Amino acid sequence: MAKYRPDDGPDPDEPPSKSARKREMHGLQAMGESLVNLSDKQLAQIPIEDERLLSAIRECRQINSNSARKRHLQFIGKLMRNIDPAPIEQALLALDNAKQQRNAAFHQLEQLRADILAAGVEGVELAMVRFPDADRQHLRQLVLQHGRETERNKPPAASRKLFAYLRELFETHGDSD
Repeated sequence: MAKYRPDDGPDPDEPPSKSARKREMHGLQAMGESLVNLSDKQLAQIPIEDERLLSAIRECRQINSNSARKRHLQFIGKLMRNIDPAPIEQALLALDNAKQQRNAAFHQLEQLRADILAAGVEGVELAMVRFPDADRQHLRQLVLQHGRETERNKPPAASRKLFAYLRELFETHGDSD
């Protein structure tokens, strides 16, 4: 009697199991759904050469009925079986990484603004360390204006202006760290 050895895997010459094929099809369908959720500008960055797939993605955006949308996403998954999904997957990962980097930069700027406002006028130096080309006087005026707005319980317009200025500095000069 032959003993079972756990290192015996499926034979590489055998076709994938039905469950494996279904997982692959669901993965392609999920990739198709993420393509449908992209904007036109983002979709243009994805290397899709199949015109039927592109038109199916655009059509799916117009569908409001949940059941019809689900059938159309299955159709998109079926179309994706005929193409190589690796370049599309790489492009989607690149878009996601760029989005994560933008979000991280946004949160860093929010934290810098909070630190500046918490430190008061001395907080201007925090911005000057990070952005040496910043206008010190403008930063100081925004911090003082924020203090006056806080005392009078006014909306935080200076805080918004400070964030917009910090974002402008970040976009034009990059991160000096």
